[in-house]
Amino acid sequence: MSVLWTAIGSTASCVLGVPSLVYAVECLAGSLPGRRGSSPVVAAKPPLAVLVPAHNEEAGIAATLASVSAQLRPGDRLVVVADNCDDDTAGIARRAGAETVVRHDAERRGKGYALAAGIDHLRLDPPRYVVLVDADCLLEENALLALGQAVSAADRPIQARYLLKAPEGGSLNLDVAEFAFAVKNRIRPLGLSRLGLPCQLTGSGMAFPWHLIASADLANHHLVEDMKLGLELAGRGYAPAFCDAAGVTSEFPLSRVGASTQRKRWEEGHIAIIRHSLAGLASSPAGLLKPAYLALTLDVIVPPLTLLLALACALAAIAVVPALLGWGRLPLIISAANVCLIAAGSIAAWLAVGRQSVSVGKLGQLVPYIARKLTLYPRALLGRTGVKWVRTDRNGPVNL
Repeated sequence: MSVLWTAIGSTASCVLGVPSLVYAVECLAGSLPGRRGSSPVVAAKPPLAVLVPAHNEEAGIAATLASVSAQLRPGDRLVVVADNCDDDTAGIARRAGAETVVRHDAERRGKGYALAAGIDHLRLDPPRYVVLVDADCLLEENALLALGQAVSAADRPIQARYLLKAPEGGSLNLDVAEFAFAVKNRIRPLGLSRLGLPCQLTGSGMAFPWHLIASADLANHHLVEDMKLGLELAGRGYAPAFCDAAGVTSEFPLSRVGASTQRKRWEEGHIAIIRHSLAGLASSPAGLLKPAYLALTLDVIVPPLTLLLALACALAAIAVVPALLGWGRLPLIISAANVCLIAAGSIAAWLAVGRQSVSVGKLGQLVPYIARKLTLYPRALLGRTGVKWVRTDRNGPVNL
């Protein structure tokens, strides 16, 4: 029995040790002291097209378009796809001076289909580079300049520093979500960049050479189409790179329905892409020979932090009793090391970017938040998500 337990327990702990180690290394590298902010950029950039997919965004798209328009230069274009809208999104886009594509297709809904329609519009007069910006985002100063310079120099996808902020009047949940988003979309990509590795595409503030985005498979309703696209491009030899000098921001939805829908879509989509990427490696082991593709696959198999920590703690707790019975301590040692790796990475990230979101006084309130998030995972792990793309509800207050 002790031999069997040692084999099973050690194997399970080692399997979980892979994402635990990847997470810790990324966080530690990204949290090291150094320049994380953007400095003014003054050099020229090539002409580009900014593509904004939008569905019923009349309440906020004017601010987004103003943010983009302020950074456009001669030769640049602004294109808005009003996708299945029943409000004045298209009218606001036209009045802002944007080329406006109106699309109606009740069966094929979602950001991927909207992007595909925008790319089809651009095929009539292809630009050299395309930047994708969500309709609820604002560009930081010189973001387009930094993205244009980076994509023209690298000839591969470039991902900006895309962060979501907790709105005024939000709850602790949104403060924690702001920190978690900063870890996923800034600290970890920055760590990968410092290690000379590519990063994931994270949804907004993405720049592409035309020849890549024009041939990409965009017309789908995958819940995390950006991560899927990044993996596909890495497999073709064009892995995305991180540009911390270009900043894009948005706010979490303040409504209870919006926050719940957005969180569920992200979490279940992430778990689905983990299964997709592992299946891809199993069916095509040659991907292991491509360092950039392997690096992205290792990054994507890191599950959401709450789930990763819960699994590591559960394995450690299970291993305690067999260790006390004398059946072997190796599973306990490995699982405890996994917990320490996750904790070390998280603490380093919190010291780097988290203290303004989650103060020391709020740390003790995290248990209910973690418990609620854990309820999202059982169906997702079994592949029974049942979640399709829907617009995030951003109306009304939330006290989660």
